[in-house]
Amino acid sequence: MLKSNTFKNEITRLINEAKEQGLPYVDIVSGDVHRSVGGYPSKNHSMPLCCDVMYSMKRSKDEILHAPAKGKGATLTIRYYIS
Repeated sequence: MLKSNTFKNEITRLINEAKEQGLPYVDIVSGDVHRSVGGYPSKNHSMPLCCDVMYSMKRSKDEILHAPAKGKGATLTIRYYIS
């Protein structure tokens, strides 16, 4: 079972990678995050936890580009601005 720190570390890695590349922002998709850390797709996936972590890492200047109808799913997309 994946833990929230697993998702947080991957999201932080993606943000840091964008920062190193000099990008102004990075768009992160929950399905991509979950696939990169493993366990998705499967019957025992942790997509709700992945989405919770993405939402918790969102700052006021960041933008939700797409949220699934129920708020949590593989298509959740958040633009995290680099600063």
